[in-house]
Amino acid sequence: MNGEAGAVRTPSSRSSPPRRVTVVPGGPILIEGPVEFQLDDGTTVASDRFQVAVCACRRSKNYPFCDASHRRKRR
Repeated sequence: MNGEAGAVRTPSSRSSPPRRVTVVPGGPILIEGPVEFQLDDGTTVASDRFQVAVCACRRSKNYPFCDASHRRKRR
């Protein structure tokens, strides 16, 4: 995608359509599910929900999933 805003990449020979990802300002990243994440420690976490909220602030006690911790005020 060359890092350009608005750039579109045509799916290669994949049989499934691309997933829609929505970045919520000040909130989570929403991904159409089901999804599977591979974390930096090598563990795999999966969700079969139709939409998954992924934590973007790293405050979630249920990371990588959002638990709405971003709503709490910082002190």
